[in-house]
Amino acid sequence: MAQPILRQMLAEGRFVTAPGIQDMISAVVAAQCDFEVVYGSGYWLTASAHGLPDAGIASVTQMTDRMATLVQSSKAAVIADADTGFGGLLNVHHTVRGYEAAGVTAIQIEDQEFPKKCGHTPFKRVIPVEEMARKIEVACDARSSEDFLVIARTDARQSEGYDGVMRRMEAYAKAGADVLFPEALTSHEEVRAITSAFDLPMLANMAHGGLTPIVSPAELEALGYSIAIYPAMASLVAAQAMEQAFRRLRAGDAPSNDEMFDFKRFCSLIGFEDVWAFEKRWAQD
Repeated sequence: MAQPILRQMLAEGRFVTAPGIQDMISAVVAAQCDFEVVYGSGYWLTASAHGLPDAGIASVTQMTDRMATLVQSSKAAVIADADTGFGGLLNVHHTVRGYEAAGVTAIQIEDQEFPKKCGHTPFKRVIPVEEMARKIEVACDARSSEDFLVIARTDARQSEGYDGVMRRMEAYAKAGADVLFPEALTSHEEVRAITSAFDLPMLANMAHGGLTPIVSPAELEALGYSIAIYPAMASLVAAQAMEQAFRRLRAGDAPSNDEMFDFKRFCSLIGFEDVWAFEKRWAQD
């Protein structure tokens, strides 16, 4: 069952900052930092679990399983990337049911053709606006709880321009979306302007290295956004740190313990204290 926390936060006007999660290590670390909401990134969960690019290769079964594991590992509510809904209307219905059963709190569906591409890479193609609006209607009808939110994303900026984004966001709002997500806006001016046109909560994607300028959560809140996701941040920071450590090791050196996350603390984060308590109670001498 979806947690009501995200709907409550939006109703109360509380700004939501959601870091992207690429694996269960980042999930438990984010929990220690008291995030109430996290973002299950399709790009980074696919890269972490399967070593594959975000190009519609991972299946709905693989992604649902990954999201279910994230829900179990995280104390936070999970906004889950569901690509295009993994196909047509029946696929969208099936995906919503599966994600909701997995315990995620909100599902993000985009208007690209299937198979999709990462929103900040070339060769994206979008489906007709009427077809995507129908997907949103199906997604809203498929959920069993109103606490499970439907986030409508458009990737039309690169093919239809800013006017196309506005037209599609209006259609998706009318179709029943709970949150609107204009992907890959390309300037501060676009990031600032779009929120004034809609009454629904708006989500900003702060993808480091992507097409949209990075803006702080405080500034996004001031601009009228309700949610900011930072999907790439943890993964890129981790990859940078790992590469530096690996290069030092390859050169014959190795980082000291003082340069690493504390091992005993990580054992606690990942749940070893529960294992040890169980063994103390039940282990045979």
